[in-house]
Parts: sequence; C-alpha cells; structure tokens
Amino acid sequence: MALPPVECLYVTTDCIRQWKEGNTSFKVPKQVPVLRFLYELCWTVVRGELPFQKCKLALDSAEFLDKSSDEAISSNLADIIAQMCQDLTLPGDYRSRLIRLAKWLVESALVPVRLFQERCEEEFLWESEMIKIKAADLKSKEVRVNTRLLYQQTKFNLLREESEGYAKLVTLLSQGSDASSQVTPTATVGIIKSLIGHFDLDPNRVFDIVLECFELQTHNSIFLDLIPIFPKSHASQILGSKFQYYQRMEVNHTVPFSLYQLTALLVKRDFIDLDSIYVHLLPKDEEAFEQYNAFSSKRLEEANKIGKINLAATGKDLMEEEKTGDVTVDLYAALDIESEAVSAWSSELGNNQTLGLLTGFLSVDDWYHARILFDRLSVLNPAEHTQICDEMFRLIQKSLSPAYELVRKTSGSNTSLPLGSDCDLMETNSLVQNPFIDVPKELFEMLASVGPYLYRNTLLLQKVCRVLKGYYLSAVEFVRAGDRSSTSGNVNPRLHLKEARLRIEEALGSCLLPSLQLVPANPAVGQVIWEVMNLLPYEARYRLYGEWEKDDERTPMILVARQTAKLDTRRILKRLAKENLKQLGRMVAKLAHASPMTVLRTIVNQIEAYRDMIAPVVDAFKYLTQLEYDILEYVVIERLAQSGRDKLKDDGINLSDWLQSLASFWGHLCKKYPSMELRGLFQYLVNQLKRGQGIELVLLQELIQQMANVQYTENMTEEQLDYMSGSDSLRYQATSFGMTRNNKALIKSTNRLRDSLLPKDEPKLAIPLLLLIAQHRSVVVLNADVSYIKMVSEQFDRCHGTLLQYVEFLWSAVTPSTAYAQLIPSLHDLIHLYHLDPEVAFLIYRPVMRLFKSQNSNVFWPLNDNEYTTALADKEIEHIDSSGKLVLDLGHPLKPTAWSDLLATVRTMLPSKAWNSLSPDLYATFWGLTLYDLYVPKNRYQSEIAKQRSSLKALEELSDNSSSAIAKRKKDKEKIQESLDRLTSEFHKHEENVTSVRRRLALEKDKWLSSCPDTLKINMEFLQRCIFPRCTFSMPDAVYCAMFVHTLHSLGTPFFNTVNHIDVLICKTLQPMICCCTEYEVARLGRFLYETLKIAYHWKSDENIYERECGNMPGFAVYYRYPNSQRVTYGQFIKVHWKWSQRITRLLIQCLESTEYMEIRNSLIMLTKISSVFPVTRKSGINIEKRVAKIRSDEREDLKVLATGVAAALAARKPSWVSEEEFGMGYLELKPAATASVAPKPLSEELNIQILGTSLKT
Repeated sequence: MALPPVECLYVTTDCIRQWKEGNTSFKVPKQVPVLRFLYELCWTVVRGELPFQKCKLALDSAEFLDKSSDEAISSNLADIIAQMCQDLTLPGDYRSRLIRLAKWLVESALVPVRLFQERCEEEFLWESEMIKIKAADLKSKEVRVNTRLLYQQTKFNLLREESEGYAKLVTLLSQGSDASSQVTPTATVGIIKSLIGHFDLDPNRVFDIVLECFELQTHNSIFLDLIPIFPKSHASQILGSKFQYYQRMEVNHTVPFSLYQLTALLVKRDFIDLDSIYVHLLPKDEEAFEQYNAFSSKRLEEANKIGKINLAATGKDLMEEEKTGDVTVDLYAALDIESEAVSAWSSELGNNQTLGLLTGFLSVDDWYHARILFDRLSVLNPAEHTQICDEMFRLIQKSLSPAYELVRKTSGSNTSLPLGSDCDLMETNSLVQNPFIDVPKELFEMLASVGPYLYRNTLLLQKVCRVLKGYYLSAVEFVRAGDRSSTSGNVNPRLHLKEARLRIEEALGSCLLPSLQLVPANPAVGQVIWEVMNLLPYEARYRLYGEWEKDDERTPMILVARQTAKLDTRRILKRLAKENLKQLGRMVAKLAHASPMTVLRTIVNQIEAYRDMIAPVVDAFKYLTQLEYDILEYVVIERLAQSGRDKLKDDGINLSDWLQSLASFWGHLCKKYPSMELRGLFQYLVNQLKRGQGIELVLLQELIQQMANVQYTENMTEEQLDYMSGSDSLRYQATSFGMTRNNKALIKSTNRLRDSLLPKDEPKLAIPLLLLIAQHRSVVVLNADVSYIKMVSEQFDRCHGTLLQYVEFLWSAVTPSTAYAQLIPSLHDLIHLYHLDPEVAFLIYRPVMRLFKSQNSNVFWPLNDNEYTTALADKEIEHIDSSGKLVLDLGHPLKPTAWSDLLATVRTMLPSKAWNSLSPDLYATFWGLTLYDLYVPKNRYQSEIAKQRSSLKALEELSDNSSSAIAKRKKDKEKIQESLDRLTSEFHKHEENVTSVRRRLALEKDKWLSSCPDTLKINMEFLQRCIFPRCTFSMPDAVYCAMFVHTLHSLGTPFFNTVNHIDVLICKTLQPMICCCTEYEVARLGRFLYETLKIAYHWKSDENIYERECGNMPGFAVYYRYPNSQRVTYGQFIKVHWKWSQRITRLLIQCLESTEYMEIRNSLIMLTKISSVFPVTRKSGINIEKRVAKIRSDEREDLKVLATGVAAALAARKPSWVSEEEFGMGYLELKPAATASVAPKPLSEELNIQILGTSLKT
C-alpha cells in the first residue's frame, strides 16, 4: 500500500528555503510536535526537496513541544525510516534517497545502526549496507536461532528414558490416595517442583501424569491443590489430546467415564474453560443434530402410523380387526417402543463425547455447566439416555432432600388449604408455626431439563409433588405472616409467592404433566399431581392444560402414548354398553389415568357425534380421578371455543347436533359427579356474553335443568298452568317429572350449582351472568347478523327462555329471600345503571318487593295490614296510606328503603306523559304481584290431596306382614303423610294469601286511576306499559295478565273500563302485536287472548251471569270518564262481542293471506292457542278453515306442520260452531248474505262512540 502524500504543517516552503541557504540563525516560528516534524522532514528529503545534509540544520532550528532526548529522537527516526521502507510501491528515485538518508543518519551518529537492524527488513538493510550477509541468508539464520532457543529440548525428557524421576513422581502421586499419608498439599507441591528440577523433567509430561493419576482418583482432593502450579492453557490441550486419541479409527474402546469426570471437575473448579475443551470433542453439534433428527423423524413416522386406517385392507382383514370379544388395552406399548429406541440409540452415548461430558458434569454435581450443555444439546434430547437420566434423578433427590425432610416432618400437623382458589385471599392456619420451606431454583431447572422422563422414577415424582405443595403453602403462609407483622426481612412475601407460583407452573408444564402420560395407569401419581395443580386457580390450570400437548408432535415417545391411547379409547367406545359398563368403564379409567387429555378429548369428540353414548359414558366416568374431572371441564370449554365450527345448523335456527350433545353430556355429568368444577365454564359464558355471543347458553340451561331440576317449558297445558299458579309443592308436581321433592342428590347438586356461582372466596359470577343474559336479551334483535327474521326470533326466544330458567333457579336456590335481596342490585340500578327493560328488571326484583314490611306489624307486602283495615273501619282512611309505612330493611351495610323510594324509582322508568294515564302505585302493584296472589287452583290442590289419600289407603290395604314390608310401609306412610300435610297447609295458606291480597287491592284501587288527568288513554297506556310486556313474557304471566284485568273489573276499579280494555286490545293493538311477536311471544299472547275471550264468553253465556258480574260494575260504564254513569246493557254487550268476533276473524284472515312469513306463522300459532274458544260462528270458522287448508300445501315445511295442527283443532271444534243468529241471541240485526258480516251502521257507530269513551251529552 503506497504511503499517502503528506500535508506539511510545520516543514513549510519558507523553512525549506532557509535551510537550503544554510541560515544557522533561522528558527522555526513555533514549537512543533517531535514525531510529526520528523515525519514531514523525512518525507521532504525523500521527495528531493531538501538535501539530506541539511537535516542536522533543520533539527537544530526546531524547538519541540515535548522535551525529547536524543535517544527518543533516534528511535522515532528509525521507526519512520522502517515504515517508509516497507512501501513496495515507492518510486525508485524516492527509495534511493531513502537509502542515502538512512546511511547519512548512521554516519552522522543521529541513529545507531542497531536500531535499523532491529526494525527494518533484511532487503533494506542489505541495500543500505548495514549488514554483511545477504538477506536470504539472514532469514535462514534467524529461523535456526529461533528453533534452537524455543524448541530444542533437554536430552533426558521422555518418560521411557528418565525412569527414576517419573517413577518417584508416580509413587508420590499414588501415596496421595492413602488415608494414612500425612503429606500435605504444600509439601507435595514442593516435592514435585524438586523432582522437576533435579531430574530435569518436562513440566507438560509431569502435568499429564498428574492428570492421569487424578483421573484414577477423582475423589482425592489433593490434586486440586497440585493443578494450579501448571499453566491453565496446557490442561485443555492435554485433555483434548486424550479425547482425540479415542476418536481414532483404530481405537475400538470408548472414552472412560473417569476422563469425563476429570474434565468436569477441572471445568467446575475453573481450571479450564468449557469452550476450550468443547472444541476437541466429537461429533460436532451440527453432525450430531442431523443424525439424531433423522433417527427421530423415523420414529415419528412410525408413531403417526398408529391408528391409521389401511385403505388397501380387504374386507376379511377389517372383519378380523373388528371381531368381537374381550377388549384389552396395552398400557405399556409406548414404554416398550421407547425402550427399544433407547437401546438402539444407547451406543451413541458412548460415541458422543459431548453427552459423555454432560454425564460427567452431572456426576460431579456441577449443574451450572450441565445446564449449559443441556441447552446447547437440547436437540439431542439428552434426558432420553438412561445414564444421564439417572444422574439427573440423583441431583434432583439431593436438591430437594432438605425441603422434603421439612415437609415430611410437618405433614402430620398440616391441614389442607381450600384448594383451587386465589391464595392471596385464603384464610387458614395450615402452616402456622411451621418452618419456612424454600426450594433452590436449580431444582426447577433440573425438572425442566429432565422433562417427561421423570416417569422412570415415580417415587421421586411423588416426592417432588409433595415438596412443591409444601413450598407453595409455605409461601402462602409467609404472605399472611408478613401481612400480620408488616415485617418480613429482606424478602418481599408477595414477590416470593408470585415467584413460587411461576416456578410451580413451569415445573407442572415442563415435567410433571408430560410425565403423567407415560406412567401406566397409576391413579396415585395423578392424585399427587392434582394436589399441586389444585393449589392454582383454574385459569392457571387451564393454561397448563392448553400448553400440555404443544410439544407432543416433536417427542416420539409421547406421540406413541397419545396415539395408542386414542386408538384404544375408540376401540372401547365401540363396544361400550350397559351390559359391559363395569369392565369397559374401568378400562377407560385406566387409559385416562395415563393420558387424560387424549382420552377425554377423544371421548368428547365421539359424544358430539353420537348422542346415545352420553348415558354409558357418564356412568363409566365414576372411576376417574379429580385431575381427570378437571381436565374434562377444560376439554369441554376447549371444544366450545374451537373456531371453525358452526354452532347452528344450516337453517340458521336450530342448534347444531354437536352443541346439543355436548350440553346434554355436560349437564348429566355435573349432576352425577360432585367433583366437577363449574367456575371455568361460567367464566367462559360471561366472556361470550360480553362479546355478544349467547348461543352457548344452552349449557347453562342443561346445567340448571339437570342439577336443579328447574326446567323451562313453553308449551304448557292448562292443567300445568294451574299447577304453576299454586304453592311450591303444587308447582313441583308440574315440573318434577317423577323426582321426589326431598331427593338428597337433587338438593346436593342444586347447592353445588349455587355455590359455583356464588363461591365464598372467588369472584361471584351469579349476578354478572344474570345481568349479561338480561342485557343480551335486549340487544340480540339489534345485533343479530342473520338472513331471515325467523332466525332473530329463535335467538331471542332461546335467550329469553334461559333468562326465565336462570332467574327461577336463583329464586329457589338462594335462600332465604333476604339473601337473594342482598345479592341483586337495586331496582334503580337495574334500570338506570344496567339499562334493563322494565319487565326484566321487575322479574329480577319481584321477590325483593315481597320483603317490604309494615313498620307497625310483621305483615309483608302485598298482604293486607289489619291495622289499616281497622283504621278504615274507623273512618280514618284519608289520613292513612296502606303502602306508605312499608320499609325494606336488609340489614347492614344496606340502607333501609321506603316504599315511597320505590315509587320514585318507578316514576323514572316511563316517560312523563305515561303518568297522565297511569299511577306509580298501579304500575308497581301490577309488576309486583304474581299469579299466586290472584288465583287459587282449588281443583288441583284437591286432586293432589286426593291422590295422597288414595296412596295412603292403598298402603293400608297391602297384606304383606313381613318385618321388612312393615318397615317399608311405615316409611312410605310417613313420606305420604308429610306430603299430604304440607299440601293441606299450603292450600289454606294460599287461600289466605289471595284473600289478604284482594283486601289490600280493594283498599288501594280508588287511588290508582282517580288522579290521572288523561282518562281517555288509560286502557291504551295500560296495555302498552303493563299488559303486553308481561303477557308475552311467559305463559304464567299471560294468565296473570288476564286474571289481573278480571281482578280490576271485579273490584270495581274507578276509571278502568273493562269493555273498552277488550275493545282496544282486539280492535287496535292485536294485529300489530301479532306481526311483531316472536314464535313464543305470540303463543303467550294467544294464551292471554284465550283467557280474555273465555271470560268474555262466560259473561255472554247467560244474562243472569252478566247482570251479576258486570251489570253494576264501573268497568261496564258507557261513559268511562264517569264511572257511575249508565252501564252497557246485555244486548249492547252481545253486539260488541259480535264486533270483536268479526274483527278477530278479519285480522286472522288478513294475516293468513299475507305474503310475509312471520304473519302467517304467528297467526297459525295464535289460532292454535285460541281454537278452543274461537271461532264461534260457523261462517267465521269456514272462512278461516279455507285459508288454513291453502297453507297446508305451502312449500315451507314448518308452516305446513302448523297448518295441519290448526286444521285438526278446527275440525275438532266444528260441531260446536253456531250460526250467526244463534250467536246474536236475537239482539243482532243481520243483513242479507252479501253484507251479513257488517253490523247495522247506526248502532255500531253509536256503540263505538260509547265504548271508546267519547264525551256525549245526554
């Protein structure tokens, strides 16, 4: 490389001119740096700009910044000349000037010749005549001298030649192993040095002999004091040569294990560096990895073939495989395959020096360096080798021994924590006064490294689990003790607990759970692992389950176990039946003990496809452990959350078969086994509802139905509705479906379901789930992304049914009522904070309203207070408010709530205009009462009482007088008598309740509507705000609405016109309601219309009945602004009735002839519900029948089915149809056939005016 041109900063043109002129008085203007000045000066001379003879003058004229001696200047000049002469591209004239300059510097004694000889190349020295031999000869001489000085050895340096010195050395080193030897390490070091000096021994050979002896006596610590006297760098080379010797092709034996131990000891003691010895080992990592991956890939292919169907198999082969007979499972298949693979690969451990060195590190307890090799050789799966695995077990045993001793000593006095909960909130004395248990982090690193191979030592696995459990409980107690004392030393207790939890999760995920898959059917191992798992909250457990099988595809052994378990599970499920349930159920359990995740996931997949497997599988699960139950819940949630599966059928309406099967399976399973945990599933449902997804609520329905026997039934018969209006015992008869009331299993399962929703120390999900279901009901119509409105209708009905079922469960399970009242939010919060619809808010809050109690007595609303009745008798009614003294007091910390506060909240629920035609008292009363408060199903009570008495009589007539039969009869009699007494008591209590409620309503009725300024809209507002929201809410509510209207009528409520109410219902609001209701809502509306028409037909049936029940009631006032005005006559009522019948006929025909699917379907459903009371006239029936018959030929199957049912109902009623003349009973003026359907216009208009309440002056 050419020297760059120099920019002269100090050797300027003026200086050069002065020096050329020989001006001795000239001085350089300023001080200059010596090295830079000399370099510029030499470069100026080489370029020929200044004669070299003038250099002396130039040096004398310069004053240097740093005072330099002549020797320093000479050295600098020699360095500059040596640098410049190395430039081979220097032009010839430049190089000749450089040679002359060098000669002149030597001749003028400015630079000694030895400096040039030390620093310049041989060719330059020869050219400048500073050496007397040629450059090539000088180079040869230099090589010979260096060889003689550095590499020539003393004559007697070989072991075979200097026998005496080495013999003494070996004797000395061998004495170190003698226990009786008193030679100290210091004396031994001195003797070795003396031997080296006296016999002129080669130090490297001595070091080699020391290492050889140390290899044979690795337990002798004296060698550790001898090794430091030798250079550390030599140790790596000596050991490397030993390893390389065993790598030769002609050497047939493997590296002795003592050499690995020796190397590991030296690395552990920092005598040598790991990397310095690692480079000498074979095979190289890349080569070993490639070889192992090929071997592992072959094993993986073989494992993946397990359970695959051979498409080329003949029918005979398949029949042989499916041959019936005894079913067996091979629990050791994976272990056998693994043993063969380990045996085939065991020779590699001897040939692989890196794995041998890893074994050496483990044998000398050097986990630090062993972990480095574990990480570096992770591809080779070192723990697979038995020798390495055994050493790991020894280290793990040694690491956990101190902690295990503490756990073993304290295990007898410890009580278990309430497991599976957040330990920060636990309150227990489980480890009080017990020693603090700590575990080194190295133990968790070892467990992570050994991985699934801990299965080879189940005793050690059990010890590890016990230590981890004690470690975690100790950390919990440490937190609690720290909270109490506020001083915990230098360790933060909560950080320590967090670290303990993370470590335990790591140990479970990397070691304990994978090991479980390889332990052949040992439930005890699963139990000890569960005792550790149960310390963690379900979120952490499910995360571990989710990560469990991630790496299975890369581990042939675990893959074989999984594939074998899956194949055996499928074979068992094919033959599982009631007859062989016990035998095959135990086989399933054995498989699940070893591979719970695989087996249970396979079973759940099969259940989703085959619903009839639910019952036998649930029965077979009685042999599972708690860990497997927990995994089963995770598998169910995993299947629910799995993407890519449609949860609705192709029609977009019905639930998919797999989802229905999964829900049914889960309900039956949780009902039968109390060990099932439900919090994870409830949290999943809450999360789904937050996302706006409510399809999975079918699981909640199944759980409530199976565990609490609370069933949502939409299509109730009239008999069932009667039962539902009765007491708890009577209601139970309608929904028990053969179950006894005091069924202990049912009570336990109900309590378990309640406790899962309302745990003591966990987030309580009961109310969030309730509110989310209610909110989802409100938005499902708005957010539904479906093609047809029918799909929206189905989703709404499904969510609404779940809400009704869930609320009923909470009413029955959360006892007493005050506990329920304390649990739910206030009515104000339900409406304004959670934005629930009023009908839903009152559904939730209705039981709380019945806890309002009179301050003067223990009478609860809505029962009548006797003091108020007395005051009424004393004519003090104007000063007493029957509801003003009601207060809800639920105790601390809730404040008492007055009834007036409730009415204030009610007033905020509707627009202010609505209160012009309604009052808060009537609104609250309507929504607070139930069918139980208005109606007593006497026939149902009497029927059930008669049944019980018949059962008693039948028992008394039995003739078997054996002792067992007598005992059984006595027990059955006691049960029947208890049920009979309870029914009788509830019957009388129900009658008293209805009487008391009716008394209160009679006292309050006068103020309900009297103060309303806009009486014209009373019925419209009452229908819109009260009747329609509630009558479409449920079947019992539909009956309740009709009963409430009848109660208002029978009480003679001022300003409530019954005729106008029915007229507005049928003539103004019925058709819009039919068009906008869902399938279930229109069925409930039909039930309400049926009850209303049944009452109306009852009044029309006989004039005496009409006069007795209606003739003198305000509800039949012609001018309903004036309740005391003239009443509607019987003849007028028949005319109005005719109008209603014609109106219903017209609107039904209009809907049946519509092109809108929902109108047709809803009208058919409406006809189904009212067919027993409508149509009445033959003409209307025939007209409707014709439209229905036309729909029976429709392409839509669901409409055809509905139309067929309606046609059958109409045909059954046809004999009871009457002519129009018979219907009119002589009060109707019928026109000829062409206009027969229209009533006389003058009378109709007059009647309409009167019934609609227009002000007429008489």
